[in-house]
Amino acid sequence: MPKLGNETVKAELGRATWKYFHTVMARFPETPTEDQKEALRSYIYLFARLYPCGECAEHFMQHLSKYPPQVSSRNAASGWACFVHNEVNAMLGKPEFDCTNLGEFYDCGCSGDEEEGKGKEGTAASRSDAGKVVATGQHDGPAVEISKEETTRG
Repeated sequence: MPKLGNETVKAELGRATWKYFHTVMARFPETPTEDQKEALRSYIYLFARLYPCGECAEHFMQHLSKYPPQVSSRNAASGWACFVHNEVNAMLGKPEFDCTNLGEFYDCGCSGDEEEGKGKEGTAASRSDAGKVVATGQHDGPAVEISKEETTRG
């Protein structure tokens, strides 16, 4: 990715990204399956590779090589993300964030943990037996079927 020259845009992107990143970690299962662990680990590395600020992505990848993602639990992932965020803050000359307040600071407003396979009330999608997501529920258009694409690693 190319360097992001506009410092204001870069700062806004960084704040929004950290909020999203920490929210993902805060919503990760406390007792994840092996598949969930691998999904989060892959997401973090892809997140670094695809980040729209090239120099930021390069720096983040350096942090990942020094401090690999911790994905054994929600607490491990959240604590690791806060640690890495503080490493970035130190590099940028910003103050350290108190990691003990993560849950309160990055509250997404999401409801509590829900049973696997059951969405929130009013959700517009359900999973069919063929591994496809079928959009249903509260929208004005017709139902939409979305097929799951085969994943590849590159």
